Amino acid sequence: MTISCDKSVQILIVDDNPTNLKVLSNALQGNDWTMLVATDGVSAIEQAHYAQPSLILLDVMMPGIDGFETCKRLKTDVKTQAIPIIFMTALADAEYKVQGLEMGAVDYITKPFQQQEVVARVKLHLHLQFLSQELEEKNKRLTQEITEKTIAESRLQQLTQELEHRVEQRTTELSESLNQLQQTQIQLIQSEKMSALGNLVAGVAHELNNPISFLQGNLEPLREYTRDLLALIKSYQKTFPNPGEAIQKQIETIELDFLSQDLEKILASWATGMERIYTISDSLRIFSRADKEHKVSFDVHDGLNSTLLILRHRLRANENRPAIEVKKYYQDIPEIECFAGQLNQVFMNLLANAIDTFDDISQPSSVKGHKTQSHLITISTDLAKDEKSILIKIEDNGAGIDEAIKPRIFDHLFTTKEVGRGTGLGLAIVRQILVDKHGGSIDVESTVGQGTSFTVILPIQSLTI
Repeated sequence: MTISCDKSVQILIVDDNPTNLKVLSNALQGNDWTMLVATDGVSAIEQAHYAQPSLILLDVMMPGIDGFETCKRLKTDVKTQAIPIIFMTALADAEYKVQGLEMGAVDYITKPFQQQEVVARVKLHLHLQFLSQELEEKNKRLTQEITEKTIAESRLQQLTQELEHRVEQRTTELSESLNQLQQTQIQLIQSEKMSALGNLVAGVAHELNNPISFLQGNLEPLREYTRDLLALIKSYQKTFPNPGEAIQKQIETIELDFLSQDLEKILASWATGMERIYTISDSLRIFSRADKEHKVSFDVHDGLNSTLLILRHRLRANENRPAIEVKKYYQDIPEIECFAGQLNQVFMNLLANAIDTFDDISQPSSVKGHKTQSHLITISTDLAKDEKSILIKIEDNGAGIDEAIKPRIFDHLFTTKEVGRGTGLGLAIVRQILVDKHGGSIDVESTVGQGTSFTVILPIQSLTI
């Protein structure tokens, strides 16, 4: 067996008998091994500690501490515990052999020595020791590689997590930026629409106010003047019962009696018409009222009524459908603190959408199987159970909303209307006004072919949003 190792082989022989030391040294010479000797256990421990021999041949019976004690001390020392020990003894009792092996010895050599046996056993255990050292080195390298790989994998995992976190963080930032951009867009469009509509309606109301005031201011004097003239004619008729043929003929031509009676009716109708025009003008004023920086008290019923008045022309019958009936079920509710102009826009969008659904039914692309029925919009108001909020419900018996698209109707830019008829911002603006601006909510219930119901909940007192 050839023993190969990068470092030189040193063998420590421990025996108190010089003859034995010489015999063993001679037997092991010629293998290019270095021999170290010790004559007692104490010196053997010292040499083993500093020289770190490749193998120790240790006599059992020695003065001072014997071989067993020497072996025990070597095996308890971290620096020497890995050195293989072969006991040398003349003792043939198996009990001593077992004792030595239990202490950590790797083999036994029995005296008197057989040189070939000694060399063979030494080579065997040197070979096993070198294999063990080589295996230990490989294990260390493998452990190191595993440790380095584990560290690398841990670092890679950490980098992956950091990258995922950055991607998630960036995605969140982009999502927030997009949402903010969408909200800003909605606000701009809302402001522009409200400003344009408000200016238009306010302008119309203002233009109506002057002639209305003029007509209303002159109506009562006109009525008094008419009465005075008619009274004067009656006085003439009593004073001059025979006015002459020409005047009598003119009285018959103008039907004076009928004229006298009908003129009063015309003036009364004029007054009614003026009152109606004034109501329309007042409704336009209510609808177009500009919002201030702070919320104000507002009668929701006024807002609903003024919106209906503006949309009245769309409720009339047309060539494609009958008139749309509006039923109102208003309960006694308090005024609420809000941005009145924005709430009017909510009512406008919801009511206009309800009207649109009836116009869509009349088109060729209407829902199949939709039965012909009266077109009805129902508006209900009530106080919520907590008495801190009001409920507004706007219902129609139109085509309804498909279940698949219902979750998306409040999304930014989502619309089911054809190009040119919808922007996809109406309900998005509605939700923003109700939820973001007023701390309220809006829910929708719909069944295809039966209709749609929007329920709005608004706090009575202003909330900080």
